[in-house]
Amino acid sequence: MDRNEALQILKKHLPEKRYIHTLGVLETALDLARVYGCDEKKTELAAIFHDYAKYRPEEEMRNIIIQEHFPEDLLHYHSELWHAPAGAYLVKKELGIDDKDIFQAIYYHTTGRPGMTLIEKIIFIADYIEPGRQFPGVDEVRALAKKNLDDAILQASRNTIAFLMKKNAPIYPDTFHTYNHFLMKKEESSIHE
Repeated sequence: MDRNEALQILKKHLPEKRYIHTLGVLETALDLARVYGCDEKKTELAAIFHDYAKYRPEEEMRNIIIQEHFPEDLLHYHSELWHAPAGAYLVKKELGIDDKDIFQAIYYHTTGRPGMTLIEKIIFIADYIEPGRQFPGVDEVRALAKKNLDDAILQASRNTIAFLMKKNAPIYPDTFHTYNHFLMKKEESSIHE
């Protein structure tokens, strides 16, 4: 599937503001893919379809999580998280994009996870730092992403956790696990320097 076809399909599923966000994620992800040597075609498709299920009915996303045996604890957290695993499933089922790298990049783009692949890191960070995003701390993560993706993920996770704590909102465990993984990895590498 080429870029134009993918964007035409996506446009039917998103309001204009979210479509513009997706274009920002796409360009950011491709820039990062070039810097870090990631497959550009896979990065392009994962970036285009990362929010494919964002505006699906909650009941549909809930049913996908149950039916596909995705972690049911997702259902105890904000439905904002559901579009990532539901989207990964729907991209495979409805669009026939059956690629594990693309599936996982979409699946984990909201929470991250320990041991993320390069494409997962790129989609996670591109979603966080795309040019339309404006919030405290985003510029620091943008600067880090140009130098070290792991450091950018660590800071983005730290920012997300702090933001959710200030809102008194529950935090999905994968977000903590991502933070801990990249923090320990950084501490380990500094010991070996």
